[in-house]
Amino acid sequence: MLLGGDIGIDLGTTTVLVSTRTRGVILREPSVVAMDKNTGRLLSVGLAAQRMLGRTPGNIVAIRPLRGGAISDYDMTERMLRELVRKAASFALFKPRVVISVPSGITEVEERAVVDAGIAAGARRVYLMEAPLAAAIGAGLEINKADGHMVVDCGGGTTDVAVLSLGGVVESESIKAGGEAFDEELIKYIRRRHNVLIGDSTADEVKKSVGCVFPRPETTTVDMKGRNLMNGLPSIVSVSTTEILEAFEEISERIIETIHRVLESTPPELVADVSRNGIVLTGGGSLLWGFDKLIESRTNIPTRVADDSEQCVAYGLGRSLQSIGEMHEGPINLARRKQMKA
Repeated sequence: MLLGGDIGIDLGTTTVLVSTRTRGVILREPSVVAMDKNTGRLLSVGLAAQRMLGRTPGNIVAIRPLRGGAISDYDMTERMLRELVRKAASFALFKPRVVISVPSGITEVEERAVVDAGIAAGARRVYLMEAPLAAAIGAGLEINKADGHMVVDCGGGTTDVAVLSLGGVVESESIKAGGEAFDEELIKYIRRRHNVLIGDSTADEVKKSVGCVFPRPETTTVDMKGRNLMNGLPSIVSVSTTEILEAFEEISERIIETIHRVLESTPPELVADVSRNGIVLTGGGSLLWGFDKLIESRTNIPTRVADDSEQCVAYGLGRSLQSIGEMHEGPINLARRKQMKA
């Protein structure tokens, strides 16, 4: 039973994780919803719905309601959240208070959509927390002190780069480049170089198994199944890790440039702290081979991947629930907050 009824939701583009203060991560589901478009009836959410992607008859549609870290289909997001909240708080006596993670660069309109969806899904109150802040808490960083830390949270739809100090975000930037972008670049590369079209699941599998953003000590190859664009027949193409590195180069460069921009706009004292404390990588994208090596080579700052990096944001949300009474309810847009202070 959820005695306090409070839950944290890492609302990711590809995966949604639900956590509590005492039990940690209690739900992990793909961000996919399947429904009957003729009746509007919700058929399944999460893993069961993901298995339907690309395999449904005409009357059933399986969609991802989140794109680039923001809600692209409000109704489907609300239904997905309602189902997840129901599962997580099924034995709670009261409607839960919910903390939801959002990208640092989220707009006011996008924030309001998340808050409204959370309330409509059954939350008593909704609080928003920047994903890199939650990731830092989940990674165990001492962010409440007057000491600068940098977190690079590479999720499915966005990469958030932030410098944190005294329990808050000092400088941050969010770009729509994450795990899905790496998949898309690999699909485009294979199509352009080999005239073969591979599926999203194949690209994701190859990315996780042999993908890299820094030269590997040894070059290996992997076979990918797809459709030959010349004759439409099934085809198998062998691709080397060197080619995968080339396919991922543009996205990797965008992330490096974002890190540089955040460092350039950070006060010198905090940059010195970051140089001493190092950069911490979180999110599923951080598991790409050589990500830490690439950032360290381009910034000259020690870089490491956090333990259990995929769940750091969810862990951080769960831990933050102990101080939920001190949080500001509703939108928290950083750019707007800075303008108000000015």
